[in-house]
Amino acid sequence: MVLVVAVLELKKLSMVYPCHPDHENCVRHGPSELIQVFSLSLAKTPINSVSVQLYGYMAARDDMDGKLNYVFNRSRDDPLILHQGSLTEMTGPKRGIVMISDVLFEFDMRIRTGEKEQDDIQLIDGVILRTIHMATHPVTLRISGNCGGAVDMSLALVESGVEAIIEVVISQVQSAFDLSISSFLSEWEHKEFQLFHGTVGEMCVKRFVVAALMDAMMHLKFKVDEKGSDNDAVHHCSFNAKVHGCTNRQIKLEMACILVKANWSPPMD
Repeated sequence: MVLVVAVLELKKLSMVYPCHPDHENCVRHGPSELIQVFSLSLAKTPINSVSVQLYGYMAARDDMDGKLNYVFNRSRDDPLILHQGSLTEMTGPKRGIVMISDVLFEFDMRIRTGEKEQDDIQLIDGVILRTIHMATHPVTLRISGNCGGAVDMSLALVESGVEAIIEVVISQVQSAFDLSISSFLSEWEHKEFQLFHGTVGEMCVKRFVVAALMDAMMHLKFKVDEKGSDNDAVHHCSFNAKVHGCTNRQIKLEMACILVKANWSPPMD
């Protein structure tokens, strides 16, 4: 499954679009209405514990292909450990969530409590429908389960949206460091959302999909904490949202080099 997703991502990155009259002045392709999921967070836990082991999935199903587009997807053997109120590290989506018509969000998220799966506790399970009349500003939905748990999902409809596949290539790693990557869009500058948070110890490539308003600015913030250092370094880079094209930025650190690529594409072809 991971290999298939990676192949599809690379295929889209290398895709040549049949533009008219040309790539720079294309009138054939344009923006679409997209849903941006900013965050998932554990609002309430049904068990009395400092931390929980969360697994399962949250996915969108739109009319692009009718398939599940995972926003969160963790197996029972690889649960996410987090506290109540903590942000859930999202693993997707792998492409833009397109609002051609109503979009269905399906979810089945559970808390691992022991060795046997039958002992686990259901956090949330079901579906919710988002219609074309959903808010065009960030709102938070509380999804409550039957066992006392709840998950908060923050999202918004991006009218005239385009899709950015953000590639972050980290190379020349000299020593391990903690890295936090977040983004905010110029139309919602107060709504900063996390793309990645973790430790980097070797060369790696991270990919994220963000929906942005056509001709608006997409900002990325990189917070770097070198192991053993008391000071965090913060770096920013910005990209202008467009239908086609690829823009690169480079961040040179003492312990690594970060190459940031924003690959823009029309949500529908």
